[in-house]
Amino acid sequence: MIDRSVAWVSQVERGVRKVDRMSVLETVATALDIPLAELAAEAPVVAAVTEEAPGASGLRLVLSGAHALQAMLDGPRAPAVSTLRTRTRKAWELTHGGRYAELTELLGGLVPDLETAARTVPDDQRADAFELLATTYQACSAALSKIGETDAAWIAADRAMAAAERADNPMLVAAGAFRLVFVFIAAHHYDQAEETARTAAAALRRRADEGDSQAMSLLGGLTLQRAVIAARVNNADTAYSELDQARQVADRLGDHRNEFNTEFGPTNVRLYEISVAVDLGDAGRALRAAANVNMTRLSAERQGRTLLDVARAHTQRRQVGEAVATLVQAEGIAPELIRGHNLTRQLVSDLLTMQDPPGRELRGLAERLGNG
Repeated sequence: MIDRSVAWVSQVERGVRKVDRMSVLETVATALDIPLAELAAEAPVVAAVTEEAPGASGLRLVLSGAHALQAMLDGPRAPAVSTLRTRTRKAWELTHGGRYAELTELLGGLVPDLETAARTVPDDQRADAFELLATTYQACSAALSKIGETDAAWIAADRAMAAAERADNPMLVAAGAFRLVFVFIAAHHYDQAEETARTAAAALRRRADEGDSQAMSLLGGLTLQRAVIAARVNNADTAYSELDQARQVADRLGDHRNEFNTEFGPTNVRLYEISVAVDLGDAGRALRAAANVNMTRLSAERQGRTLLDVARAHTQRRQVGEAVATLVQAEGIAPELIRGHNLTRQLVSDLLTMQDPPGRELRGLAERLGNG
């Protein structure tokens, strides 16, 4: 009646899955023929988290500065492009490591320098400067999306695409679109996410079919995003179909590239299978997929985010001990990401309702997150 799986309904009934949108709750209330207010009083709707993630305010301030204006009005001389390239690589290193406080400190100086360089370097270096500016804004957008600052992440992604256009680099524009899809997904704007991913993928397909590795990486990443979008709206057939298509691209490309920091390849497809299966309430498939993934070569951010999905799968099965151990492991790998992620707080809240009184590890984790 509500176009959801039996597993989904069962998990909501047992309190192991939260209803994260009021529109879904309204659909349930209509199907049960009861007032929404009566159902909402008991439903496990996601609570808003007021605590601010580390680095959030600093990254917002980076985006708030009028750095381009200063550069246009005869600002200070910018560092050499080679120096800026090294600092841009460092920005992505910190983003992948989930080290957002350090990233904020770096971007506070890097963004103004890049805005200045893009407008003051000799003409033959102008495209390089705008490419670095686009790449840096992508890193900023990626970090902001991870910590739930979707409005600011949207601004950063838009600036990244604008800078890529100034550099006349279509693949870098596509990479900006890839980051924008993450923003829309994080904000639950699934229609916008799908439209951006669909149109960007369509534009890339010819070059990808011709074997262009950059286009293949971006197309593969966008296809994985479309799998996530389908799963979030409970379209299992489409979600798994998109996963299969991404797997075909990844098999052609191999696992040893990281074009535009997409980290796309066969391993990435397996990670997304875990996430998609959990979103669809298929905890068994998620845990089977996780058992076949070697995470040792992944970035700290990817390891932490994947372990969050594994913890979600254990929680769906009411395997409290396994879920807590997985969260503690994730916290050790990417502490800023895990402690600042809304999903972690939701999971810990769920686990506290399942284990009363809470065990020592769960109690300690809750206290570190402010749930205790």
